[in-house]
Amino acid sequence: MTSPTGEIYRIDWLPGTDILHGTCHCGREHTAQDPVEMWEWMLSHPQGHEPRGTSS
Repeated sequence: MTSPTGEIYRIDWLPGTDILHGTCHCGREHTAQDPVEMWEWMLSHPQGHEPRGTSS
């Protein structure tokens, strides 16, 4: 999924399991069995963080 600002969020299904693995554009990762839980994590991920490789 790409946000309107161009950040890339990725959710992969781990074959042979019921586990979803999500990666935010900043590099944080999360796993969940429930797709709703995964999307809630993606959409509520903390605001104001920067993608990897950027500095303030």
